[in-house]
Formats: sequence, C-alpha cells, structure tokens
Amino acid sequence: MVKELATETNILAIESSCDETAAAIVSDGTRVRANIIASQIAVHRRFGGVVPEIASRHHMENIVPVVSEALATAGLAFSDVDAVAVTYGPGLVGALLVGVAYAKSLAYALGKPLIGVHHLLGHIYAGFLAYPGLPLPAVSLVVSGGHTNLVYLEDHTTRRILGSTRDDAAGEAFDKVARVLGLPYPGGPELEKLAREGNPRAIPFPRAWLEENSLDFSFSGLKSAVINYLHHARQVGREVNRADVAASFQAAVAEVLVTKTLLAATSYRARSILLAGGVAANSVLRRELRSAGEQAGLPVFFPPRELCTDNAAMIGCAAYYQYLRRDFAPLSLNAIPDLPLN
Repeated sequence: MVKELATETNILAIESSCDETAAAIVSDGTRVRANIIASQIAVHRRFGGVVPEIASRHHMENIVPVVSEALATAGLAFSDVDAVAVTYGPGLVGALLVGVAYAKSLAYALGKPLIGVHHLLGHIYAGFLAYPGLPLPAVSLVVSGGHTNLVYLEDHTTRRILGSTRDDAAGEAFDKVARVLGLPYPGGPELEKLAREGNPRAIPFPRAWLEENSLDFSFSGLKSAVINYLHHARQVGREVNRADVAASFQAAVAEVLVTKTLLAATSYRARSILLAGGVAANSVLRRELRSAGEQAGLPVFFPPRELCTDNAAMIGCAAYYQYLRRDFAPLSLNAIPDLPLN
C-alpha cells in the first residue's frame, strides 16, 4: 500500500492597515515561506506621520508587485494557494480597502476561501508563529501606535479583553513625545535610541494606575506631563537633558505596562505571557517584562523584532487557525476601521 503524502495548507496573506503594504505565504500556520513588506516610512517622514490618502495611493501601487514577489520567493503559483487572508480592520479605512478589495478579487478569481483577520489578532499570532507550542491560557499585552490591550487567550477560539487604553495608546504616546523632543518619524525607535543615553530615574513623571486593580491604561496624562515639563523649562530658560526626558518617560510607560500585565496574568492564572505589537520591539519593555515574569514564575514570549511591526506573516498565522475551523468570510467583506476585538 502506498502511503498518501501529507499536503501543506498554504495561505496567501495580505496586510495594508496603515503605511506598509505586505504579503506573505504561510504554510500550516508555522512555516513562513515568504514575508514581503513595502514600507512607506521614507514617504511619510517629511510630514512627521502617516498621511492616509498618500498611504492609500502607495498601497494601490505596491500591492500587485508585493504579492507577486511573495509568490516568487515562496516558489509557488496562485494555484498552490489554499486560501486568501486579509486584514479588514482596524486601521486606516482607505488603506484597508486596498487590501480587502484585492484579496476579495483574488479569492473570487481563484475559487479559494477568503479569510478576514483582525489586525490585533494578527499581532498576537506573531507570537504563535515564533512559538507554536506557547502555553495556554495566556495573557497577551498588545501595544502599538493605535492600541494598548490586555487579552486573555483561553485557547485558539476563546479570548477576552481584560483591559484597554482609555485615551492614548502607548505607541501613540511614544510618537507624540518623540515629536516634541524633535525626533524624526517614526518616533518610537528614535526615542528608545535617545533614552539609552539618559537616566530613567532623573525625572519623576507620573504613573496612571487608575482604580484599584484596574487593568485599563491611560497615557494622556503622562504625555501632557512631559510636554508641560519641556514647556516650563523653555519658559524659565533651563537647559533640558533630552536623553533623561526620553529615558524617564520610557520607564514610566514600561512600569505601568509590566505591572498591569503581571496583575492580569496572576489574577487569571495564565500559564504564559505574550508581548505583541510594534512597541513589543522596545528593548526596555522586553527586559522588564521578562524579569517580572521570571520573578512570578511565568514564561514571557515575544516575537522577533521583524514580526512585531506590521507584516503579513502574522496575518497568515492567525488565518490558519480560522481556516481549520472553516471561519471564512463572504465576498461582501468590507473594511472596518474601528473593528472591535471580540
């Protein structure tokens, strides 16, 4: 008897929620055969941030060659694709629409299932891409430019939002503080670089803990405190150590994020902690969270830095688990810029 060879499930994933056009081929939710990203950082740097209309136009220019390059890198043809996955929210509506429209057209033309993926879920599954055996249940801290959430993952089908930001997201606060410090876009990595030269205990910036045992976040007050500190120094003619400001601000953000994540993980008896999102690339946050996890006897996982920022491989990994339970989207799928994570 000839044994039938097992076949891989190849998912073509597309991500276009903000300013990066990305396409990836992910096999069986673990093997990244291609992960192509066309970044627009150089385009938007002159404006100090992402301009939505410009981002949308560049997505339209980039999406076809990016998908073609992903297939070529993976050594696959369209006929080898088992499903087409796409981020359909949250994000910039014009940017999302480019990816969604292309993915729907491709799925229809190929006669393949369409899978709509939540952008934040994609960030979380970047961790499972790097660590397929990550212990569940887990608490995931998702920190990016637009989001700061604590998510309880019971398994691959059940999740719950434990806490969210009430105002500015952590990444948004990083970018705004970087801007007032005169740092170029994108501000987060530049602020981290400057902070390496400073003293994180030099300036006692506030920590917003909110109500007792609250798992929500608030960074608006911290951002305002930094801006007021700089304005006051300018008014009285006092020289400011920008590196100390950056380091002290970063320490304040990290302390709140780490403390609340550990509170969530211990309260809900999680078996592990997963750090996800663009701010997950921050070395101070990684170090402090890992140290706190070790003291609590909890393993802490975070994806490699190239999978922290927006990419399509993470979308392909999340889509694989949806593929297994046949969670397919209709061709009427639309972009939802404020899509909640249910």
